[in-house]
Amino acid sequence: MTSVPIIRLNNGVEIPQLGFGTYQIKPGETKAAVLSALEVGFRHIDTAEMYGNEAQVGEAVRASGLDRGEVFVTSKLNNGFHAHDDALKAFDRTLEELGFDYLDLFLIHWPLPAVGDFVETWRALEEIYRSERVRAIGVSNFHVSHLRRVLEETETVPAVNQIEAHPYLTQDDIRAFDAEHDIATEAWSPIAQGKVLTDPTIVRIAERHGRTPAQVTLRWHIQRGDIVFPKSLRRERMQENFDIFDFELSEEEMNTISALNRGERVGPDPDTFNWIP
Repeated sequence: MTSVPIIRLNNGVEIPQLGFGTYQIKPGETKAAVLSALEVGFRHIDTAEMYGNEAQVGEAVRASGLDRGEVFVTSKLNNGFHAHDDALKAFDRTLEELGFDYLDLFLIHWPLPAVGDFVETWRALEEIYRSERVRAIGVSNFHVSHLRRVLEETETVPAVNQIEAHPYLTQDDIRAFDAEHDIATEAWSPIAQGKVLTDPTIVRIAERHGRTPAQVTLRWHIQRGDIVFPKSLRRERMQENFDIFDFELSEEEMNTISALNRGERVGPDPDTFNWIP
């Protein structure tokens, strides 16, 4: 089986660099999709309270026959539970939904700067971390300004910052800040919801390597050092996404793809996104 590179987080916990995402996978489809991903070889599953499919992720891990310790599972705090006590209870519900005794990584899903104080929310995650029911804690969709407050006002450096990143939104400033502070960068929407797959530059590089545009884009992420978790319901696409470790992009090709940056988002801007379900 292909060996997926491992990233060592700032507290020593190891996370597979390639994972499987479950965003927008319906609960009724999640168990089968995650089982297929695990059969392909994925050992890192990303879910969230907001996705409504945590229970099915847990069912799939148990049904896979794999030891719980072999599968790295991430979930995220829903936007409606940023208050300290609400965050603690939400984490308890996440463990209950998953059917796990512990979680590998728990993230604040969005900073919600106009809704509440994400620093207080982070302190709740610190408390959860001290309880040893989660192996690592981090944030999602945090800009440098949000991260600075967390670093200046709390004790624990986030292990991870999960952000939208792809060739049309390279996020170099946030990635540099993350690296400077030993925060691992995870990339969601790594192919920009498919928008980059028809880009002539990426198509040309893919043809040169005898690969698909998706494989080239995911390989670009891996070589940049991003942790990435593409999503698909199709077994053959999962296999395609997994088969990216037997070729390498040149420095010139990496730079050419990075130069496609337009600052173009497919998701909301964390500075203005304040949606609560």
